[in-house]
Amino acid sequence: MFTQLLSASWRSATPSRILTQARHFSSSPICEAGYKMKSHSGAKKRWRSVGTSDVFKRAKAYRGHLNVTKSAGRVNKLGNTAYSSHTQSVRLKKQLLPYGSA
Repeated sequence: MFTQLLSASWRSATPSRILTQARHFSSSPICEAGYKMKSHSGAKKRWRSVGTSDVFKRAKAYRGHLNVTKSAGRVNKLGNTAYSSHTQSVRLKKQLLPYGSA
């Protein structure tokens, strides 16, 4: 009895019917591909965009500790903000906005 019910339920829900029902919920290419691109976590933590332009800024490294051995000019330069070049900006846009800005 149980096997007859089980086989009857399998016949009514064919695999093609299941796929067509599941596809109606979203027709975006992201859902059809089955995965999402993710923004780069390290880039999110380190870089900030400057206005609406294609420039990003970050803090410089090597200023946190052991500054006694570094010259005063070097420590002052490490305190300045670093800006991205054009090549870095192109790569950062892909890492931070994998699907584009819109």
